[in-house]
Formats: sequence, structure tokens, C-alpha cells
Amino acid sequence: MPITTCIFDAYGTLFDVNAAAMQAAKEPAQADLAAVWPALARDWRMKQLQYTWLRAVAGRHCDFWQVTKDGLDWAMQAHGLTQDATRKRLLELYWELATFPEVPAMLAALKAKGMTTAILSNGSPDMLDAAVSSAGIGDLLDAVLSVDEVGVFKPHDRVYDLVLARFGCTRDAVLFVSSNGWDAAGASGYGFQTVWVNRAGEPVDRLYATPHHILSDLVKIPDFV
Repeated sequence: MPITTCIFDAYGTLFDVNAAAMQAAKEPAQADLAAVWPALARDWRMKQLQYTWLRAVAGRHCDFWQVTKDGLDWAMQAHGLTQDATRKRLLELYWELATFPEVPAMLAALKAKGMTTAILSNGSPDMLDAAVSSAGIGDLLDAVLSVDEVGVFKPHDRVYDLVLARFGCTRDAVLFVSSNGWDAAGASGYGFQTVWVNRAGEPVDRLYATPHHILSDLVKIPDFV
């Protein structure tokens, strides 16, 4: 079955999750953040993801904005940052994360080939709408799908079901792209064709399935269709 539908994770895949901390650290009022922002950004993301998994296992779902705030609070405490203004600024910037440089051209190339394109994300609808609007990529996407529709975070099968329900396609007609190895593995196990965008050169996760392809960025995604 040829690929007809290209689905992208949002945070870390299309949008740079380090951009908020990096941008804030450049501002004169954030001297304390400037010294620790790479580690804070790493820990913020780590806790954000861990909290989604733990909430999914415990059946205690909340929206992604809550785990984003909770993860930041943990990371700030871990790095000795206590300023309310710093917290407020980091959260503001998370609503307007920059895309990775290759994203607009990559999506445009897929649309030129007649592909259906969409986001499938843990993000809440309002967060995703803000990010897509800020990045100016809304006209390159046919849909933005959120786990809020099913009340559980990835990699639960009910999340991947959203793609089939929205587009009426078969699993083998979908190319799913994520920067999270565990997400790409989950989508592989579900039956999608998958690409793991492994920007950091990490080892493959030891899970029940593995990504079909591994790339270092999104530039070559149009070649897969």
C-alpha cells in the first residue's frame, strides 16, 4: 500500500522544545537561567514526558499544559531557580516554540506530492493551535489531532486510532514521524510505517517494536513517499 498520509508528532519533532529556555536565557532579566538553561530544558522535557507515562499508567489523565507546568516546576527546583518571573516567561514562550529550520519546506514538499499531512500530539488543542499559528504552518497541515479526544497519552493505541478515524485510511498507508523513539516504536507496533528523527544520536529503545527508519532530521521525509 503506498503512503497517502504523513503524520507528525509536534513537540520535539516539528517544534523545538528547547527554544523557550534558549530564548529566555538571552534576555537581560534572566541571568540565573542563562547559566543552566540547557540542563533545565533537558530536565523539563524529561519530566514532562515521564509525567505523561505515569498518568497514563495510573489512569489519571490531565491536559498536556498541566504536565508541562509540573515538569517545569520540578526542573526549576532541581536547578535552584525560584523566580516567578522566570517561570512565567518560560511558560509564555512555550506557546510560540520555533519549528526546526527544515519544517516548512519539508511540509510544502509533501503537499506538492499530494500527501495528507497532520499533527498527532499529546499537546492540548489550544497549545497546538497557538504553536501552529505562531510558526505559520497551518496551511501545510490538513488536521491537528490531540490526545484530548481520547483522554490518554501516547503510546496508547487509542491515540493512533485517531488517525484512521479522521482520514479513513489503512494503517499501512500512514507514515508516522516522531523525534521520540518510544513514540515511533509505539506507532510501529500499531502498524504504521515509521521514521524516528533521532537528532541526538541516541540508542534505539528496547521495546515491543522498533522504528522502520532512522534519520537525523526531517529533510528527507518527502523521499519516503
